[in-house]
Amino acid sequence: MAIGFLFFCHGTSTLFAWPTAPHRGHTAAVGAWPSWWGAVIQLVCGAALFLGLGTRIAAFIASGSMAYAYFWSHQPDGVLPIQNNGELSAIFCWVLFLMIFLSAGALSLDRLIARGGRTAQSGERAPAAPPANKDLPPNCVR
Repeated sequence: MAIGFLFFCHGTSTLFAWPTAPHRGHTAAVGAWPSWWGAVIQLVCGAALFLGLGTRIAAFIASGSMAYAYFWSHQPDGVLPIQNNGELSAIFCWVLFLMIFLSAGALSLDRLIARGGRTAQSGERAPAAPPANKDLPPNCVR
């Protein structure tokens, strides 16, 4: 939830100057490549990650956008993130990449939706127990 919220805030900052003005002081022009599109990805994927809705897909897209941001915006200024002020892009990229494999947490909408689907099917009869093996003596446990 925390990573999703922080990612969402980067999107709102770049698009709407909320809760604060973006890094360079002005919002991205509508449709401007890559700043506006990156901010839209941050806004949508950040909200999805915060809510835990489509977590793996959102994390995949967001991680890729941060990798692109790092190599497009920061890499030309130096090889290492500490040299080119790309630490935040690199950290977001790797944390979001990890979230692809970890998926959503227990409080996510993905889990609530999955749990709801299972309870709807709970009215069905449970499968019958397998027949006892008559070849075994009565005191033998399978």
